[in-house]
Formats: sequence, C-alpha cells, structure tokens
Amino acid sequence: MKSAPHLELAKQYLYGNYRPAPVVFVRGEGCSLYDEGGKRYLDLCAGVAVSTLGHAHPELTKAIAEQAARVIHVSNYFYNAPNIELAEALVRHTGLARAFFCNSGAEANEAMLKLARRYHYARGDKMRQRMIAFHNAFHGRTMGALTLTGTPKYREGFGQCGPTTHVAYGDLDQVRAAMGADVAGIVVEPVQGEGGVLPAPEGFLVGLRKLADEHGALLLVDEVQTGMGRLGKMFGFQGQIEPDAIALAKGLAGGVPIGAMVTNARVADALPPGTHGSTFGGNPLACSAALAVLRTIENEKLCDAVRARGQLLTSLLKDAAKALPNACEGSRGVGLLQGLILREGLLARDWLGKILDRGVLLTAAGERVLRFTPPLIVSDGELREGVRTVVEVLKEIS
Repeated sequence: MKSAPHLELAKQYLYGNYRPAPVVFVRGEGCSLYDEGGKRYLDLCAGVAVSTLGHAHPELTKAIAEQAARVIHVSNYFYNAPNIELAEALVRHTGLARAFFCNSGAEANEAMLKLARRYHYARGDKMRQRMIAFHNAFHGRTMGALTLTGTPKYREGFGQCGPTTHVAYGDLDQVRAAMGADVAGIVVEPVQGEGGVLPAPEGFLVGLRKLADEHGALLLVDEVQTGMGRLGKMFGFQGQIEPDAIALAKGLAGGVPIGAMVTNARVADALPPGTHGSTFGGNPLACSAALAVLRTIENEKLCDAVRARGQLLTSLLKDAAKALPNACEGSRGVGLLQGLILREGLLARDWLGKILDRGVLLTAAGERVLRFTPPLIVSDGELREGVRTVVEVLKEIS
C-alpha cells in the first residue's frame, strides 16, 4: 500500500515502453532488495547481470562517494585520472590494446559496428559493410545495434536496418556459407543471454576466428552480459581466442552506467579523432566505480567464487528440472548465467510475477527460460533459497 502513490505517478508520467512489476524498491544490501513497505526480496537477477557486487557494497559505495566529492565530469576535451587508469586495467585484464568508453552495451556494440566498417574503409575497401550475426542474438535497441540483433520482434516497425546476415548460432557451416568479400565483421556472444541462455558450442569461437581471418573480416565479441566474471573467468573469450574488439557494459561498474569497447592493436587506429565519441563516456565517476568493481573481483577472488557457486547452481537447477517434469524440460548455462527451461507452451514471463510475490527476483530469457544472474557475491544459502522458492511456485503447474 505504501507504494500506491508512486505507482500512480509512474502510470501518469513514465513513458509506457516498459512493463515493470508493481514494486518500488528503496534500498538494497548484498543480494537483498527492500520495497517501500519494508518487504525483502532475494535479488537473483542483479538488475539483469549489472549489480556485480550486489547492493551497497562498501568498496563500491566508497569509491563513488569519494569521486563524487572530487569531480564527476570534465568531458573528453581533457584527460581524467580514473579514465586512464580504467583503460590500463581493462587492457591488462583482456590482453588487448586500447579502450574506448561510452555509456551502455548498445553504445559499445554501435562502436564495434562503426569500427568494423571504418577499419576496412581506411584501407580502401569501401564495399565491406555487411555484418554476420546470429539468430536469437541481442546486441541492443539503438538502430545500429538493432541491425545486429537477431530477434525479429525487436526490429519490427523500425524500417530498414543496415546490411546484416543472421545465421544459426553455433553453426560454422552456415557462417562459412554467408561469408563474402563484402563482410566487415562477425559479431558473437560467448553465451546468448537474452536469446535463452545458450552457451556457444565447444570450438565455435575458435572456428569463427579462423573464418574471419580467412576472409579478412573482424571478429567482434559482445561481452556485455558475459564479461566481468559472470562465467567464472573475467571475460568469456579468454582461453579460446583473441578478438579484434569486445563490448562491455552491464556489470562493469556495478550499476553506474558505463560501456566500453576494448580493441586489439590491429584495429587500434580505425577510429581516428572526429569519427566517434561520447559526451559522458569515460567520466570520472563511472570509471572510479568500474575500477572499484575490478579491484573487488580480484581481491575477493570472485571468479573462483563464481565457478564454485556456478557448479552449485547447475546442480540445483538440474534437480529442479527433474523434480518438475510437467513444468521443466531442463536447464543450461555457465557460471552465474544460467536458465531453467520451461516446457513448450509455458511462458517464463507468466511466472515471474508469481515468483516475485514469493520474494525472489528473476528475469526471462527468450520465451521459455527463467534466467538466474545473481550478484557475484551470492552465497550458497541464497542460491538454495531462490531455487527452492521457484520450485515451490512451479509446482502449481502439476
């Protein structure tokens, strides 16, 4: 009842492009959020893989407060220290060469799209404009990112998008058949998040790297949802390939808006001064937050923790699927990006509200997947609590 006034104002004044649940959150701590009435919710979505360190983490809040007291914004007409330090840190962690900062995952993917076209243009190959991307992929909602996004419903009503060929995720033969002299780059997610929590088949990224090299195209990796430790290593591509560029956002600054494109040395000069930019990109506040997140992931060995918690979550979801044969057909995922797959005819979004009423936050991925993307600091007990609640709700189907 305490949220009623705010909910009425929301209906009156917020643009209606979202369908938020009727809950107004006012504070958080760790993996818990609290609404205006004081009810506690277990947050196993982390703002869609954004709240890397959960809520009100002392290192992150300290970094934000101290930087806000110094300077928040200076623009890219001048240097600022956190921006430089974050670029160095990302280069060190990725093994790549240069970093560009923006404000979101869609912007980071836009930057990679421009990078691919401009790279070939500068070398006299003006015909290379077509991209290869994948069915069920999600790369953002701006017009350029929509070009890459492989789910038709997101493009409906927005007219002609740029030249992109979408092929089946995981099918190297289809990629090979789609290649041509006009292909500027291939864009891929190590795990398709929005598309239904679909991990890349073994050898798929390696095969894409070979095909890109054979045809003179760039390989661009969208790590917006998979980066920053979510798969149990800092970035999903590591241990498999060297991409030409990666896109980061979501968990990079633990909830402060930021995006980044990190490139290798080969394409480091593809966007010279005047070809791309961002007013807020790389501002001191966001970069200080991202540095705090990186330090905490390292200092608290959160990638090790994600691998351990990920094994537990895998086991819990497999057991849940077996216990609910009328509701579930299985589970899949890596680390702390996992999904419980509902049976044909059941829509994940129809069950999110019931799970929310029981005090657990999840999101849907694709049509039939309940997605788990908890903060990296989640405990064994919290994972058990969350999955147990989901099982209790889904028993209604029986």
